[in-house]
Amino acid sequence: MRRTRRSSPRLRILPVLGLLAALLLPLGSTFAPSATAASAADPVRVMPLGDSITGSPGCWRAVLWNRLLNSGYTDIDFVGTLPPQGCGQAHDGDNEGHGGELATNAADQNLLPGRLAATRPDIVVMHFGTNDVWSSIAPDRILAAYTKLVTQMRASNPDMRILVAQLIPMNPASCAACAQRVVDFNARIPDWARATSTQRSPITVVDQWTGFSTPADTYDGVHPNASGDAKIAARWFPALAAVLDAGVPQDPGGPGEPAACTARFRAVSTWQGGYQGEVTVTNTSASAASGWTATVVPAGGARIGQLWNGTLTTAADGTATVTNAAWNGALAPGASATFGFVATAPATAGAPAATVTCTAKSPGA
Repeated sequence: MRRTRRSSPRLRILPVLGLLAALLLPLGSTFAPSATAASAADPVRVMPLGDSITGSPGCWRAVLWNRLLNSGYTDIDFVGTLPPQGCGQAHDGDNEGHGGELATNAADQNLLPGRLAATRPDIVVMHFGTNDVWSSIAPDRILAAYTKLVTQMRASNPDMRILVAQLIPMNPASCAACAQRVVDFNARIPDWARATSTQRSPITVVDQWTGFSTPADTYDGVHPNASGDAKIAARWFPALAAVLDAGVPQDPGGPGEPAACTARFRAVSTWQGGYQGEVTVTNTSASAASGWTATVVPAGGARIGQLWNGTLTTAADGTATVTNAAWNGALAPGASATFGFVATAPATAGAPAATVTCTAKSPGA
């Protein structure tokens, strides 16, 4: 386990909403560390994930970073494929806050797996969905996207610690209904988190809505000003500090260890209303793989039913997650395994197609 500092008494990983008492502290409260930072392990990698509120410029990240350092959390690394975007104070500005991006688009287009592979976070801090709410996308669909993103996070790191925000208020002049939509969506997040959290990869809900004022804390009814940045950072801090105190498992993808793979789809045969497909997973690394997981998103509304040579889990939106069978998980460098399936498809679906991705498990991970 990696920790950024020693803590006494040792704090455990908190379950969903287990941080309620900490989050109800006044926003100006000071969190006093119980000891100074001390760690010889690799830094704990924290990915700030979201849209422009997180990344353009997302100055709450700078405030949070400096509060962590000043409180003794020195062995951390903010990660993301995007560089710093201003903020006027020194901080680790790497982030995954893509301006204008919708959580549903990130899930539907499978944008997250490549970003995770490039940065290998241990913790994800997610404020994501403002653009979806603004676009009047139904809460059920946004939460289904959340579930897919969490599944992809866990495929990248089965021990991922995930902090999910209840969104800050929104009241832009061009969207009179947005304020209530945020309230309605936020009300759904705790139950979703309870159902999705696991002991190995817990989800913590962080209330970013309470005490946040769009007139006082934003410059346009949506994006935080300096006051808003301070409030957002103050809400993240106790939740993130508790996870850092408890420690995260050593990264299974450390130098010299990770296996990697590619996945390729092909249609074997087609008929009216369906087709037979197969996916080949190939170990593309120089290391052996002890197992693999593939994600298959059929095009055109197709749904996977019968499957062989793997274990199938299907999400509500039709996304299929396939894990290796007991006998075909171990792959030497360059070796492949293939699983097959039968899919049903609407008459208007067109030629069979699917988006496929995969992750490979390293021995001992």
